[in-house]
Amino acid sequence: MNNKTKETLKDLFSFNTLQIVIMGMLIALYVVLNRFVSINAWNLSIGFTFLPLAVAGMLLGPFKAGLVGAISDFIGAMLFPFGPFFPGFTLTAFLKGMTYGLLLYKKQNIGLILAAELICQGILSLFLQSYWISYLYGYPYWGVVVSRFVQVGPLFVIETIIIFILIKTLIPQLKATLKGK
Repeated sequence: MNNKTKETLKDLFSFNTLQIVIMGMLIALYVVLNRFVSINAWNLSIGFTFLPLAVAGMLLGPFKAGLVGAISDFIGAMLFPFGPFFPGFTLTAFLKGMTYGLLLYKKQNIGLILAAELICQGILSLFLQSYWISYLYGYPYWGVVVSRFVQVGPLFVIETIIIFILIKTLIPQLKATLKGK
């Protein structure tokens, strides 16, 4: 491995105080948005939990954004449960954070936003989350997928627009503030 690769890996997996504070704030925001500002039913979840994950992905990178998702889901499930804790949902939250980090960490444009949303909503929410629901509650998988399609379609559009606006307004200011420390 060359020195540049080592530095990149070191940056991805090491934590400084500022990053830990940002992660803590985003975890708290995720838990509040998920447990108190979202509409949740056994197979339906409409809310803004994608915001802390997308911000974590853009500011902190894939691994740290994945941790924000996993820790947030775990803490939310322990403190404010909707049902039994299930590690599959935590894995999905980790993968969503990773997706935002992989696609939006260094560069953001409409194509990358669409790709991130396609993966997060189209694959992870529609298919993987439906699998976990089907497995956990014993419902037919394709029946769950069809019922969740009503949620995923509009959320894909709404989340894409909100992330685009976020990138144009808030993220440059946050990055400038973090660099200025």
